[in-house]
Amino acid sequence: MPKRVRLRQLTTEEQTAIKRLAHSRTEAIRLVQRARIIEMMVNDPALNASEAGLRAGFKSNAVGAIWVKRFNEAGLAGLQDEARPGRPPDHDQTVRGKLIKLALQKPRTLGYPFELWTLARLQTALEEREGIHLSDSTIWTWLDEEGLQWKRQQSWFQEVERHDPEFVEKRGPLSRLT
Repeated sequence: MPKRVRLRQLTTEEQTAIKRLAHSRTEAIRLVQRARIIEMMVNDPALNASEAGLRAGFKSNAVGAIWVKRFNEAGLAGLQDEARPGRPPDHDQTVRGKLIKLALQKPRTLGYPFELWTLARLQTALEEREGIHLSDSTIWTWLDEEGLQWKRQQSWFQEVERHDPEFVEKRGPLSRLT
C-alpha cells in the first residue's frame, strides 16, 4: 500500500493565496485545479491527496499526491508549471528588437526606393543590414506579438482614374534579381 501524502501546515499568506487561486476565474485552469486540491485538503484534513485530486477534476489517482508533494516542497511556486524541454530559441531578444526597430521605420528614410514594407522587403532589408535571416513565420509572429499588423494594400488597377503611371518605379523591384 502506498504511503499517504500529508499536507504540511500552511501559513496565513499561503491559505489566502490558495483560496484566491482555487476560486479564480482568470488564472489558468491547471493552476486553479492544483490550488483546489490543496484547498480541499486544508478544509478536510481527513481527505487524502488522491481523493482531492479526483474531486478537483483530475482523472488519475496519482495526480493529487504529485501536486501535494510539490506544494509541500516549494510552496505556491510548486503549483506552477515547470519548464518543459524543447528546442532553444534560434534568436535572442536583440534580434527581435532589431526587426521591430526596422519595421517601425519608413523604408524611404533608410534609402529604399519604396514607401511600404512587405514581408519580403523587410526580410531582405534585415538580412542586408544586420546579416540575419529570419523565416517568414518568425517575422509574422514577432510583429503580431508586438501589435504590428500588415495593412492591406490598395489595388491600383481597379479604377482607371486612380492608376498611377509611376507605379512600377514606386513599387520597387519584385525580387532580389530585378
